[in-house]
Amino acid sequence: MLKAIAVTWLLLFFGDFLSTFFYHVPEHVFGSLHLTTHHSWKKDFRHYAILTFNPQVLLDGILGALPYLLVAVFLWSFSPIGVVCGLLFGQFHVWWRHITSLGWKTSKPVTFVCRLLFITTPEQHWLHHQKTNLGFGDIFTFFEQPAKTWMRWLRLFRLHVRESSVTRVSG
Repeated sequence: MLKAIAVTWLLLFFGDFLSTFFYHVPEHVFGSLHLTTHHSWKKDFRHYAILTFNPQVLLDGILGALPYLLVAVFLWSFSPIGVVCGLLFGQFHVWWRHITSLGWKTSKPVTFVCRLLFITTPEQHWLHHQKTNLGFGDIFTFFEQPAKTWMRWLRLFRLHVRESSVTRVSG
């Protein structure tokens, strides 16, 4: 039982870490897929995540979930039950963190427990929908500050690459 709980937590932690730092933040800096499918002002969550079969939306979801699946493959031999529970909790959290757009509000006791466990609430995730530079970490809030630092570094890197290419072309 303890092994399954540990594997569930490891899957959620490392999946969130890899998804945040190797897909989500870089996509905000270098890409447009996530921004146009997940942060479009023209759509709300019900439209793009539930009611559409848009291949771009599905691709964004798959790319965001891929790190969790890679971690799941690695952890499977330790506890298949833990892996299944981790993937189910992860998917449940995806749905739960988007309920704000449906007009639901997280109760104070649940919010208190989430703060103790550093779990992203729907209200915190909604901040990310409103201000795309806030609210990183799909599941855990403690990835927020490192993700902001990583985003600043990637933006500086992008700027440096662009300036270098302009200098080569004009020089």
